[in-house]
Amino acid sequence: MSGSHVQSTPLPQDRVSTGASVQTSSTTSAAGLWQSIDSWFARSRSPRTIVIWLTLYLAVAANWPLWSELARIGGAPSVYLPSIALMALLTLCGTVAILSFTAWTRWMKPLWFGVVVLAAVVQHYMLSYRVVMDPSMLANAVQTDPNEVRDLLSWRMVVNVLLVSALPAWALWRVRVEPQPFVAQAWRNAVLLLAAAAVAAGGALAMNRQLAPLMRNNVHLRYMMNPMASIYSGATVAIRPMFKHSRKLVPVAGGAALGTSYAGQVKPPLFVLVVGETARADHFGLNGYARNTTPELAARHVLSYGDVHSCGTNTLASVPCMFSPLGKQDFEARKNDYENLMDVLQASGLAVFWLDNQAGGCKGVCDRVPHASAFQNLEPSVQAALCDGDECLDDVMLRGLDERLAALPAERRNKGVVLVMHQMGSHGPSYFKRSSPDVKRFLPECTTNALAECSHAELVNGYDNSIAYTDRFLGKTIDWLQGQSRRFDPALIYLSDHGESLGEYGLFLHGVPYGFAPEVQKHVPMVTWFSDGMKARRKLSSTCMEAGSDAALSHDNLYHTVLGVMDVTTPTYKPSLDALASCRGDNVASN
Repeated sequence: MSGSHVQSTPLPQDRVSTGASVQTSSTTSAAGLWQSIDSWFARSRSPRTIVIWLTLYLAVAANWPLWSELARIGGAPSVYLPSIALMALLTLCGTVAILSFTAWTRWMKPLWFGVVVLAAVVQHYMLSYRVVMDPSMLANAVQTDPNEVRDLLSWRMVVNVLLVSALPAWALWRVRVEPQPFVAQAWRNAVLLLAAAAVAAGGALAMNRQLAPLMRNNVHLRYMMNPMASIYSGATVAIRPMFKHSRKLVPVAGGAALGTSYAGQVKPPLFVLVVGETARADHFGLNGYARNTTPELAARHVLSYGDVHSCGTNTLASVPCMFSPLGKQDFEARKNDYENLMDVLQASGLAVFWLDNQAGGCKGVCDRVPHASAFQNLEPSVQAALCDGDECLDDVMLRGLDERLAALPAERRNKGVVLVMHQMGSHGPSYFKRSSPDVKRFLPECTTNALAECSHAELVNGYDNSIAYTDRFLGKTIDWLQGQSRRFDPALIYLSDHGESLGEYGLFLHGVPYGFAPEVQKHVPMVTWFSDGMKARRKLSSTCMEAGSDAALSHDNLYHTVLGVMDVTTPTYKPSLDALASCRGDNVASN
């Protein structure tokens, strides 16, 4: 009994000791491994070594959109793997070359980390919305107002950025940068820069047969090399304003005058130009879309032009271009700034007013004419009904419109009025915010700005609801104009600034460089409505206008068409670009 008791007592104790020993050994081993890793990262290294390691990391962690796009373009692995290898070499060399200018002291750590965060953010948006960060896109992003920024933020973005930036943040905090004399630093950095350039040039020359057609046929690839392309685009946007002082404002309003239709007029013209936002022509029911997204416009017997193309694929590019007398080609090649349609209309003696429902404003178009933001100084009841913070539904522009009209100078108002209304329209990615509950008939709709979380059907539903809201807004605007017929001869033209991608070819939103942007980002709706008084005043033939609704038009036609409708004479007016010139005059039978 006694022996049995002695044997049973120490056995559990031995096992406990053994387990504790194993656990302690495992903990010690893990701690030792961590200490080894930490000490490796904490070593003293030259800034050039840090730049090279950082570049290698970003090539792997922040270029998945580029590798995926190359795989999509190439098709077979035998085709795309060499392309990936070549683009990886160019991306590495380009990033090393750029960062060689920062390879100096430990005070460069915040800058290096900033590059990491930039690369992480850019990758998130390339993956989420299939955009590329070319200078035009970055300039548009810089001018994005706080409400639009809020729409683009999400927890998914935070997670994606942390996944890329957490490791380099810790590594940059731990690493020690070797101090070196300035001259030694300078020549070593120069050697690194030249070596990177030489390797890139050698690789490009060796594989020029594959590289040349790849880049020629897929220009967007150069803007997917992260973070090199983003740094280049950022530098371009930052440097460009420094040369703005050399640009002068070229006058074009000289010689503007009112035409013969104003002599002895009984009622002045009242013309409303609605600048749409992010509307695509193929989602307008008027243009044959399967869904009836435009019942209000159809009920008011408007005329829809089905073949109209924009000047650009984002607001910053399109709005100034569509109001310019130069046309797309000359506008993009201009060396100076030019007065625009608003300046000419005002110089003619008409009352001109720009009403904006975008915090981003008119992109300089309305700077020299009376203008206002529709969402400022609103009554609390209107704010509560139509607005979310400083972002409002487009119906807000119809509130107090009679008072705005009455406040225009009487002398000018008695000659005629041109009112421009700049919509919020279908601005993404929060399409669900662009329509009120009473017009949401396409359900379920996507109710988040993280478009990847929604099905394609939900995304399209949200977008189509925004088009339906624009339809109702335009219907209300036409009704308001009809109510002004006792005092004015009213008319309306609606024209969107650009279109939108809703997942076609893996693209979302807009802003793809124009040369290879999909048709849906460039094909825009244009709608006209003329009262009987305006038709008679300008001798417009309804039959002729309907017959010309399939004509190929673009933003280039807007400047000249508006001048023709308003009968404003100016040396810059070109009848050949006036979409209604052939339907106006005594020689056209009026209907």
